Amino acid sequence: MKIGIFDPYLDSLSGGEKYMLTIAKELSSRHKVFIFWNLSEEKEIRKKSLEKLGIDLSSVFFSKNIFSKDTTFLERLNSSREYDLIICLSDGSIPFVLSKLYLHFQFPVEWVNGNSLLTKIKLLRVNKIICNSFFTKQYIDKKFNVESNVLYPPIFIKDKKTVKENIILHVGRFGVDKEGSNFKKQDFMIEMFKKLINQGLRAWEFRLIIGVGRKDEGKLNLLKQKAKGYPIFIIDNPPNSVLWKNYAKAKIYWHATGFGENLEKYPERAEHFGISTVEAMGAGVVPVVINAGGQKEIVENGKNGFLWDTSEELITKTELLSKDLKLWETMSKASVEKASKFSGNRFKEELEMIVNK
Repeated sequence: MKIGIFDPYLDSLSGGEKYMLTIAKELSSRHKVFIFWNLSEEKEIRKKSLEKLGIDLSSVFFSKNIFSKDTTFLERLNSSREYDLIICLSDGSIPFVLSKLYLHFQFPVEWVNGNSLLTKIKLLRVNKIICNSFFTKQYIDKKFNVESNVLYPPIFIKDKKTVKENIILHVGRFGVDKEGSNFKKQDFMIEMFKKLINQGLRAWEFRLIIGVGRKDEGKLNLLKQKAKGYPIFIIDNPPNSVLWKNYAKAKIYWHATGFGENLEKYPERAEHFGISTVEAMGAGVVPVVINAGGQKEIVENGKNGFLWDTSEELITKTELLSKDLKLWETMSKASVEKASKFSGNRFKEELEMIVNK
């Protein structure tokens, strides 16, 4: 088949882009796959995809972005006829094309009117809807009155035997909302680690691996200011090799996306799945993560990590792991076992089933 892939956030190369670019790469082994994007940026996207995400796009083609604002509705329709299938990452919008159409949702889209006549008409042209977790699925199915497929994100595990160090690790994209709060709550976690140090935690450090775009670089400096004077290290936009070296060395993994948010009203503010959590677990890092969103599909509380609801629980459970080596070792082994269920050829096999069904 001739397949088109569109991701409106391709320039950010975060978790969603890892998902979509892996779809492109995996399908290109059996089909002719094109990514819709600005052709002048093709070389840069290929380079960053390999360096930052470890995804080689050499077998994938690029094509003019038929979903850009510069393309008319009729141009898009005519161009879409050339494709057997188009897969789009949706931000809530539903494009109209004349090929078979699959929509992929990474998060709930509660702001969309799923009952509008226009939305219902557009959905008639959608052949399948794919969600990245059961957390996302429950909202998408209810919103559009559909039965979507769940395809967990691609997880790559690098089993590198390295001596573990007293490191708490966080991996996530950096961005600031209108109220000035970090989407991934890196500012909150820095304050929590400082509190741990002030309460007597010794010989531990906190490392934050952060992906940041140009528009947020200035705001990242404010985060670095908050970390001064403590064993906190912020590593921004590192190559993929540095990411995996830190996974290999760390003992505990922190994630706090959604903390302090009204998740009943704004469920999209929770972590929708948690690729970095699974990657960390695959390297034997024990997760201590918020009890919200897709994290609950990954972490079994008290078995392969800890879930927490309050800042006090985050601190208490982290302290427990830092002091009880036997408990950490048991959970570390369980973390590796759990992560293995999301890795391997699972993504490719399930993707082929969805595409060919």
